[in-house]
Amino acid sequence: MTTVEIEYCVPCGMLGRAQDVQAALLEEFGEELDRVALVTGDTGVFEVRSNDEVVFDKERDEYDEDAIVDSVRSHVGATA
Repeated sequence: MTTVEIEYCVPCGMLGRAQDVQAALLEEFGEELDRVALVTGDTGVFEVRSNDEVVFDKERDEYDEDAIVDSVRSHVGATA
């Protein structure tokens, strides 16, 4: 199963964005995901990891919810 972690900066107020990505992933993949966890962070972090691989990092990628969902797609159903 696929696990996704969304680490977001609490002091920066990124909870809403993290929840939006979480909802989009659950809507797209539903029960195909084992877990979509919100992980609190700081220092401006906003990072999405799928099966421990970084698929989005705001430091290098432009925020696009659809692109994040697409980047997780290749991990859904993959076996370890």
